[in-house]
Amino acid sequence: MPARKPAPDEPLGLRAQLGSTFAAGKRLFQAHVALAKAELSEIVDEVKRMVALIGAAIGILVLAGLLFGIGLFLFLGEWLFGSIGWGVLLGTLLLVDIAVVAVLLALDIKGSRLGSSFILAAIVGAVVGVVFGLDLTNRGWTALGDAVAAYYDPSTRTVLLAIGASAAVGAILGLLNRMAAGVGDAIGGIVIGGVVGALVGGLSVISMPTTVGAALGVLITLVVWPILAARDVMQTGVDGEAIMKRFTPDETIGLTKETIEWVRARMPLAPRS
Repeated sequence: MPARKPAPDEPLGLRAQLGSTFAAGKRLFQAHVALAKAELSEIVDEVKRMVALIGAAIGILVLAGLLFGIGLFLFLGEWLFGSIGWGVLLGTLLLVDIAVVAVLLALDIKGSRLGSSFILAAIVGAVVGVVFGLDLTNRGWTALGDAVAAYYDPSTRTVLLAIGASAAVGAILGLLNRMAAGVGDAIGGIVIGGVVGALVGGLSVISMPTTVGAALGVLITLVVWPILAARDVMQTGVDGEAIMKRFTPDETIGLTKETIEWVRARMPLAPRS
């Protein structure tokens, strides 16, 4: 006998009402979940968009900073020394020097030592800049050539005198520096000293514009500064114990030891060291 279908106006039974209520609640929960997923998806998309735009803005600012820094070096090189090449070279050396100083400061090297090295390097660079900027070396070699070698060709005597005299002085200094080390080292000192002297003489006889002389002075300063600072560090050394102490939690270790001793003192059965 088939089950009797309830009349349309007949109320549902308890089981049917519970099933209907559960199904409605399930559909409502699924609707809320779907709505939450949709909203979360939109929020995630907005976050991605915001992060992407902020990242692009930061990247643009970094690029602007790099462009400004590089452009500043190039501008100063062209403005002060007449060539952007000087800006590239001197700017690179300046950044390298700053990096070296940062490393030395990280090694707990005193700033006064680095400052004295810079002052000495600046003095050397200033002397070189004045000498070459005012063309004093070329004038000196020219006057010496006119005085001691006036009978030679004027177009070559100054250069030959500068290279020859400087090479001779360099060879003598190399010999004196290596004389006590043996014959082989003495000969090597003569050769090296002569070559270095010839290079110095050839450079010193060149007639340079004032801007190039000033640029050489700055170049010498930037080269000599890290050398003097490193030489000072090699002579005095780095206090490794002081550096290690900065990274050792002495107070925590001491407090821990005191706590252990306090606990042992109140535990008579515990073995004591």
